[in-house]
Formats: sequence, structure tokens, C-alpha cells
Amino acid sequence: MAGPTRPSLPLALTMGEPAGIGPDVTLAAWTRRAEFDLPPFYCLGDPSLYRDRARQIGLSVPIETVAPGDAAAVFGHTLPVVPLNASTVSATPGQPSPANAQAVIEAIARGVGDIRAGLAGAVVTCPISKKTLFDAGFRHPGHTEFLGTLSSTWTGQPAHPVMMLAGPELKTVPVTIHIPLHDVAATLTAEAIVDTARIVAGELRHRFAIPSPRLAVAGLNPHAGENGAFGDEDERIVRPAVAALRADGIDARGPLSSDAMFHAKARATYDAAICMYHDQALIPAKTINFTETVNVTLGLAFIRTSPDHGTAFDIAGSGKADPSSLAAALRLAAELCRNETAA
Repeated sequence: MAGPTRPSLPLALTMGEPAGIGPDVTLAAWTRRAEFDLPPFYCLGDPSLYRDRARQIGLSVPIETVAPGDAAAVFGHTLPVVPLNASTVSATPGQPSPANAQAVIEAIARGVGDIRAGLAGAVVTCPISKKTLFDAGFRHPGHTEFLGTLSSTWTGQPAHPVMMLAGPELKTVPVTIHIPLHDVAATLTAEAIVDTARIVAGELRHRFAIPSPRLAVAGLNPHAGENGAFGDEDERIVRPAVAALRADGIDARGPLSSDAMFHAKARATYDAAICMYHDQALIPAKTINFTETVNVTLGLAFIRTSPDHGTAFDIAGSGKADPSSLAAALRLAAELCRNETAA
């Protein structure tokens, strides 16, 4: 893992898909920076994109082209933007183009590179359009997996990126992520559950400042398999994983029936829920608090957060996008930086 991150450094905010609401929520969040109590950040993108989008959505936002080291000093009166090496980004709201894919990818890689160079404290990523990147030849299933590759390149060690949905009332983690539902049972292993939960427990201590984390481990099948009546995966895979975690000294319980894990009384008994597949984790997190839930990638050499929404092409450029989730992602990134430094 990397050394302590200094909280005084600004955050690097990536452009995301330029035809989506990433630029919209960035501009809106900056105009409400005092209300949202935002830490200083700079945008990695095309300054002209932000100027054009500000005009389109009717916001008066002065844009200043800066180097990362100058961002904090100007943040109070202008939105600092660090230009990319990629060609000028031209985007019509709601109409994604593979021509912008290289700039989208560069912004993510530059954000990580700026952390490594001591120029940024963490990277916060605006939403991307996976299909648009795939159409341009991008070969990673999503943000999370690409960030894992960047972390491995940094450290020289394999990374196990773990997706966490972190909200004020609930933190959830899917063991399997971007795979079809019909592949989950065949893909899930006790080793994957144990590896994921170990990372979660370690980062809850190290970056979330929870000294003795409690993990609730969901079952895969209805009623956690009901002792094998609804499939054998919970007894054959999940229960041994929980036993291994407890043998490691991790406070883990399960397999638990996921239909009874997420009400308020149940949530009070654990610090994070380890879920077996994508929607089992994301549906309760987004339902309980959509606007303030943040996507955090654990298991990396750096801190990464993201708003927990997509590109919303249907409202891009309309001024209707809510910047609350981005603001929460920025605040959480700064909090994790402080906790890491204090650890």
C-alpha cells in the first residue's frame, strides 16, 4: 500500500463521460461548495467542455486552467481545470461518442498518476459510459477493474479491487461484480468471499477509522439456502468462508438471509454487509439513501470514490442533475485521506 496521504492536497476529479451529467454535477457542486462543505478539488478534463456546459445549464462558473499544485489556491473563486493531453473534447449532451473515449480514460489514469506524484490526495471519478468505451476498444469491465490495473502498475503487486457502496446508514460490498446473474453461482468461491471480506475489514479499520469492524455476510439463495433446501452454495461456499474469517479474528456472521439484513434494527448490528452479487449489494444501498451513497473502491494503493449514479444521458445538459452524490463522494474522499493520515 502507498504511504499516508496528506489531507491538505486537493482531490482530482475526473471528467467522466462528457455527454453525460458529470460536467453538470461538477459545475453545480462547485457553485454550492460552501453549502456542501466541499474540500478543494480540480477537474481533469477539457476547460472548454466545462465552459460550454455551464452556459447550457445556465450557471455562472469562472473556469481557470491550472496545474494541480495551484488548484487549492484558486478553488474559492474559480473552478480549477487541469487540461488533458487528448485532443479537444466535443460533446453534445445525451449523445456519447467513442471519439472521446481516450480523453475519458486519460482523465482516470492522470488522476491516479497525480496521487502517485504527490499532487492529489485522492481521485474522485465522474460516471463513465461503459458501452461507449467498449465501442472504442476499452477492455476492462468497468471503472473498478481499470483502477485495479492502475494500482497493480503502481505497486508491482496484483490488486484485488473491491467495490463498496458507502452511505450514511449502510455500507455494502458485492463479492462478484460485473458478471451476468446466471454466472454468479458458478463464479462464487469461499476464497473470493474471504479475500473480499479481509480487504473490507482492513480498510474499515485503516481508512474508515472503525477499530473493530463487524461484517454481516449475506447468503446467496433465498433464506440463505434454508439448510440446503434452496441450493447448496450457502452451506458449501458461504458458511466455510465465514468460519475462515472468524478463525482470522474478524467479526463476521453468516450466511444471513438477505431479505432480513437491511432494515434499521439489523443494520445497527454490523458495519458492512458482504453480499454475493452486484444487485444484492446495490439495491438496498441505493434504496435507503440514493443521493448520499458513494461508490468507494477498496483494495487499491490509493483512495477512489465516485457518485453512485450513472451518466443520465436523458437529463444531461438540462440543469436538472442533482450534485448531492458527487458532493458526498468528494467529502468522503477527503475524510478517508484524513483517516489514513491519522492511522
